[in-house]
Amino acid sequence: MDLNNSEKSFIDIRRIVLIVALIASIISMGLYTREGDDGFLHRLQSSVHTLIAPIGFLSANAGAAIDDAGAAISDATANEETLSALRQRVAELTEMVTQGEEYRLESERLQGLLNLKETYKIDGVTGRVIGRNSDSWNQTITIDVGSDQGVEMGLTVMGPSGVIGQVISVSPGSSDVRLLTDPKSGAAAMIQSTRADGIIRGSLSGTLYLENVDADIEVKQGDVVLTSGLGGSYTKGLLIGTVVRVEGNAKDGTRTIIVAPNEQAAVLEEVIVVFSASESTSFTSNPQSNQGSAGNSDESGEANSATSGEYNPPEGARNEEDDL
Repeated sequence: MDLNNSEKSFIDIRRIVLIVALIASIISMGLYTREGDDGFLHRLQSSVHTLIAPIGFLSANAGAAIDDAGAAISDATANEETLSALRQRVAELTEMVTQGEEYRLESERLQGLLNLKETYKIDGVTGRVIGRNSDSWNQTITIDVGSDQGVEMGLTVMGPSGVIGQVISVSPGSSDVRLLTDPKSGAAAMIQSTRADGIIRGSLSGTLYLENVDADIEVKQGDVVLTSGLGGSYTKGLLIGTVVRVEGNAKDGTRTIIVAPNEQAAVLEEVIVVFSASESTSFTSNPQSNQGSAGNSDESGEANSATSGEYNPPEGARNEEDDL
């Protein structure tokens, strides 16, 4: 009996509290609508909002973290088929980028050849390098143009910035080119500034030497060396390279002239076989007086020997191969 009375009393108290709370809410709403923004209830509302704002921020961040975790779990549990498709797509994009870079580099190289043809007014055919012989005794390359494209033995071959060699054998679809750096190579040449004649000769080490220059001719570092066209072996006026070092004394026959080729055949991928070039646009400068540069019978004989693409040093000349 006492328990029932207690429960009844508790229920009555709850009713009274609810009625009081309802009456207080109605009174508060009335006061809230009547008072201004600076009223007590408005200030109380602002304070409560300030207190619970951090709790709402933390709740929002926690929700975002839960969403991110869910996405990560979804990615981690992607099936193997999806992952395989993504890997394949990445491989395809990588291949596309690589091919694009190859096309860009090839375009630059071909533009260099085009510029060369325009500079020298060259009539010739462009070919790709399809073979290389790395033997020091036989420095040659093979290109993919031959007699079907008009290539003949003895024609000059150039890279984008200078002469690299001469055609020594021809088949219908390909040709072999002996490089200037080959020890059996010999090209009639001249120094641009003085018009002095000489012979460019290769070596086992791949170094180019300018020989048979008249002893009265001063040769300086930086002098430009061109093909002279003597003997008909190389088209006249094409750039070979630059003098990089002069050793010894010309008066006692110990002078050695070392030339750096303007074109490195080892890295070439495309070349031009020269049928003809305009001398008026060749790489030349105003000629200066040249004592003894033409009229030396020994030099003329050496120039003629270059017609066959081979060079035999004269008696007493420096022979690097014999020293090895």
